[in-house]
Amino acid sequence: MKELRDRVAVITGAASGIGQGLAERCAREGMRVVLADVEEEALRRVGAELEGAGARVLCVRTDVSRAGDVEALAERTLSAFGAVHLVCNNAGVAAGGVAWEASSEDWDWVLGVNLLGVIHGVRTFVPRMLAQDTEGHVVNTASLAGVLPFHPSAPYQVSKAGVVALTEQLHGSLKMRGAKVGASVLCPGWVRTRILDAARNRPGGPPPPPVAPPTPAQVAMNAYLRQEVEAGMTPARVADQVLAAVREQRLYVITHPEMLGDVRTRMEALLASA
Repeated sequence: MKELRDRVAVITGAASGIGQGLAERCAREGMRVVLADVEEEALRRVGAELEGAGARVLCVRTDVSRAGDVEALAERTLSAFGAVHLVCNNAGVAAGGVAWEASSEDWDWVLGVNLLGVIHGVRTFVPRMLAQDTEGHVVNTASLAGVLPFHPSAPYQVSKAGVVALTEQLHGSLKMRGAKVGASVLCPGWVRTRILDAARNRPGGPPPPPVAPPTPAQVAMNAYLRQEVEAGMTPARVADQVLAAVREQRLYVITHPEMLGDVRTRMEALLASA
């Protein structure tokens, strides 16, 4: 899909971070933009900013972990604009630590938003896009964590690995059918977002503090993660890479190729085990 002007983009997690960067970039391309997020006040603020810059915008509060919310998002998009051409299943959260210490609530929340949210987006929008019989594209936000051998949050890594696999399957299935719809998986490294403060939107509010104080290793890891995120790539640069991949029909969008050394180590270990 090379021509974006006057096309319709739907972006989840659009009220901040990468989602906001994608929304701003799509608006500059002359697209009509549908913004979805669970954080309603921030969603309205971003929508007002884009409208003030001349964009046609629709804001829809959406909890992507709920299939019904995503279905309603699609119906409101079609009602307002009559079509959908670019879907960015981008909403994401982070919580939990090592696999046996993360709570069931951590697992439910992270998998519900990061993985089920993308599944709901694919199942809801792709049939409608195929029925249009026009060029279209789906971008699913994963993470380099989804292809690395280790990440300090087990729920996050598992969810993102699932998004990578889902998008690879989607890409292959669309190719087999000769569809006019393509698919890309966004695997960002460090990006300047509020992902470490995602608990602000957690159902029921942030979890209570742990009974035991964090270990020195946990304190050091948390400080390291926050430092890397705060010094990360801007969402605007990520959005530039995403739209380039859409135009090139490229499956993988790797924002930080310098981080692929660990991915190579993982692949070599896999091949060496045969």
